[in-house]
This record gives sequence, C-alpha cells and structure tokens, in this order.
Amino acid sequence: MNSYTYCPHCATKLEEAERGGRVRAICPTGHFIHYQNPTIGVAVVVLQDNKILLGRRAVGHSYGGQWCIPCGHVEWEEDVRIAAVREFGEETGVQVVLAESVIAVHSNFHHAAQHTVGVWFRGHIIGGSLQAGDDLDQVDYFPLDRLPSPLAFPTDQLVIDQLVNDQLVNDQLVNDSRH
Repeated sequence: MNSYTYCPHCATKLEEAERGGRVRAICPTGHFIHYQNPTIGVAVVVLQDNKILLGRRAVGHSYGGQWCIPCGHVEWEEDVRIAAVREFGEETGVQVVLAESVIAVHSNFHHAAQHTVGVWFRGHIIGGSLQAGDDLDQVDYFPLDRLPSPLAFPTDQLVIDQLVNDQLVNDQLVNDSRH
C-alpha cells in the first residue's frame, strides 16, 4: 500500500521495482525508495488485587465499544517510555511510573491498513484520578479470568494470557517452596 506517487526529493514520478525481496515505490533517479514501516504503539499494564485496568474505546474512535489495555502511539522524536506514560495519563487520568522490564513486544497485524509493533510495560500508579479520557469512554478494573468482551486487539489477549500464565507459575513456585 504505497502512499507516494512522486519522489518527495525531486518530484519525479515513482516506479515500482523489486528491492530487498519486495516490490517498492522507487525514484528512477535514485533519490528515494519507499519503505513502508510500522508505527510503534505503547501500552501500560496496571494490576491491582489480581485485576487489570482496561479501557473501553469510545464510539467514533477506532474499535469503538471494544476494550483494551490503555495504549497509544509513539510520537516522532519521543522515547517509548515517555510515550507510554503520556498515553496512559491521557486515557485514564492516572499518572504511572514504569517498571524496568518490558512485559511483551508483539507485531499487530489485525488491521490490514496499519501494521504496528506494540510494546507493553508494567506500570504502578503514583497519582491522578481514574477517569476515561482521550479516545476511551470508560475505564475499570477486571479480574484476569473475567474480562469484558470484546477485546479490541488480539495482542492484548496474548499479553493477558501471559500474565495469567506467569501468575500460575509464580503460584506454583510458592506452593512448591512451602512443601
């Protein structure tokens, strides 16, 4: 899906040619090759009493009426961690600090016109007041085994499944150490 017709450097009409194993729009004068790259999404997982904070996407926004881990896109020249904190605050009214480690990284192929790479961080609330904002119309905590439906993004389900599996492993380790 090429969004360029003319070279952004010299205005020559682009041609299609194979480069790097794919057909790409290229400038025949050599000024430009269009590489369509994914955007970066960020999400913050907040857990409280074995419940996860989710947001319902507002009608009129993409995936309206569906639930997700609060998320958004990294802006140009913005660090992914700063973007995660900013997006989470915009959507939930809550300020978070991120844990050092990343929970997950997944490629999102569910929307054919927009490939993204998502990075999920673990966050801890440090302030603010929980209220839906930006492109969410509701935020609430849900038990990991009783999530609202439908979830907007298949990769959020992967992350939640990972959290449940990690918790089961941790519970087993605790039980094993007691015997």
